[in-house]
Amino acid sequence: MTEEQMPVTEHLSELRRRIIFSILSLVIWFALLFGFSEHIFEFLTLPLKSKISFIAEAPFIRFIPVESNVESLVFLAPAEAFWMHIKVSLVSAFILSLPVILFQVWKFISPGLLPKERKYVGPFIMIASSLFVMGAAFCFLIVLPFAMGFLLNYKVGTLTPMISVGAYVDFCLKFIVAFGLVFELPIVIVFLTRMGIVTPRTLSKNRKYAVLISFVIAAILTPTPDAFNQTLMAGPIMVLYEIGILASKLFRPKEKEDG
Repeated sequence: MTEEQMPVTEHLSELRRRIIFSILSLVIWFALLFGFSEHIFEFLTLPLKSKISFIAEAPFIRFIPVESNVESLVFLAPAEAFWMHIKVSLVSAFILSLPVILFQVWKFISPGLLPKERKYVGPFIMIASSLFVMGAAFCFLIVLPFAMGFLLNYKVGTLTPMISVGAYVDFCLKFIVAFGLVFELPIVIVFLTRMGIVTPRTLSKNRKYAVLISFVIAAILTPTPDAFNQTLMAGPIMVLYEIGILASKLFRPKEKEDG
């Protein structure tokens, strides 16, 4: 039975099945990671307590402890520390569940794909998961250290920062997830091309608008108002846009080749 022949109730039943499998994976990973939430949190505080240095030898990244004007994080409500552990475990579980979630997405849309297109499930999961992790890593290693250095030292004068653990975790996780999603841009472009919504030629002709939108997105996502950090975010978006154009030329529908 093709996708066109499937009744709405069967579509909804299939969607529910895929959501249940995704949630089950998320719950299992959450249960496994909750016991390690303290270690995950300590890792999350590295941009606050350390200078991240890139070196030419493995593991290519070195965390150098530095003096910080934030002595320690505090919690301002009885349940704030507990919810911090919940949040870091949940986001970590989401990242580790991403291959399963993407597989469920693929299984849901696969009835509408051609038989030769369904074989791309492996590359789709690998590339989409890798792009998300690259975006999250870019945020953690590049954006957050710059943001912490800027926000905690810009015209503070005699002020002493006292940051709550909940505010810090929300700040970091929000941007890590946002950057991970932004790095999925090539996948989104390929799907829009396959659906006939855009064409490679249209994407190329509207490159100047893509540059403008990239800087608007960067201004929203970057936690600091300075142009350097915004350019630091807009640059990768433009690179991802160009990668998306190249990928869309490879995967465009045959009838769109001349469009």
